[in-house]
Amino acid sequence: MTRACSALALPRATAYRHLRASPSRVCRPRRPNHRRLSQAERAEVLAVLDSERFIDQPPREVYATLLEEGRFLCSIRTMYRLLRERGELRERRDHRERGQYAIPRLVATAPNQIWTWDISKLATFVSGVFLNLYVILDLFSRYVVAWMVAERENSALAQQLFAEAISRYGIEPGKLIVHQDRGAPMTAHGFAELLSALGVDRSYSRPRVSNDNPHQESLFHTAKYQPDYPGRFRDTRHGRHWCHDFFGWYNDDHHHEGLSLFTPADVFFGRVALVAARRQEALRQAFEAHPERFVRGLPRVRLPPTSVAINRLEPDPQPVTADRILSARDAELASLWTPAPRPSTTPVIHIPGAHTVGPGVAPHHPLST
Repeated sequence: MTRACSALALPRATAYRHLRASPSRVCRPRRPNHRRLSQAERAEVLAVLDSERFIDQPPREVYATLLEEGRFLCSIRTMYRLLRERGELRERRDHRERGQYAIPRLVATAPNQIWTWDISKLATFVSGVFLNLYVILDLFSRYVVAWMVAERENSALAQQLFAEAISRYGIEPGKLIVHQDRGAPMTAHGFAELLSALGVDRSYSRPRVSNDNPHQESLFHTAKYQPDYPGRFRDTRHGRHWCHDFFGWYNDDHHHEGLSLFTPADVFFGRVALVAARRQEALRQAFEAHPERFVRGLPRVRLPPTSVAINRLEPDPQPVTADRILSARDAELASLWTPAPRPSTTPVIHIPGAHTVGPGVAPHHPLST
């Protein structure tokens, strides 16, 4: 009985009550409620509701008005029930219907194909005053291609940031898609005209759907949960100084979990093969020294995904391992390669007329051998 009631989503007490009931009791027609309105009373209530005086008024207003005049026809709930039976229970005032927005589906298979950007608030020591952190992120590599700290949030600053970034990275018309939410700076006509003039396509998230731009939200979460995140900033100079150190670490030193523990700079500048070969060589030496510790044989280095998507339609691709792409030449270079020292200063993008800073385009030199 328990399993049967669970399958039917039926309480056991209800099942037992029906089993004990006699056939005459089950088939007996239900008696009408003696408190129910008569047909003449129902017609009178509907006539009052449909009258020119009350046609645009809700039942609560009709009920109160009639009571003040010394009339009582029925309760408010009965008025609603009669209107529902006729299919007239709806919002009488016309409202704008909620729009239907297409689900954004984007797939990047190489750097500089899709950029996402957003603006996050940085709290200051003054209550109600915030700094604005503009961040442009390359979807495929998670590399922060440009960022800016400003006191204001408007489309003019966004236009300056994107114009400088697209120019410095040499993005050709028709090669880039910019994904964004529907905030005021993103939907401004001036910003849209700039991207159209530069040959950049636009993609928008659905309203109130943060999962349509998850990588950008994850970046802000990583930033604001850093151990050295100050929580509040004194001014734009303080915010710019902290963001300069954070984004330098994020691009060059942060081993990103979504990139199989490679750094965004490794993926953005095409250093994955050499770094993977170096890691694979270290695993091989460890395996040869203590094979008993690796019960599944020689471990393989996992590589970053070959494609990164927003709202992917097809299943996620299978992880790629180093043995599928590394050649003998790569392994030879890996045995000689040592990471280049990080420069003491990070190239920056200066936006005239605003307190801004961001990483510039580092020349893509081959790794030292």
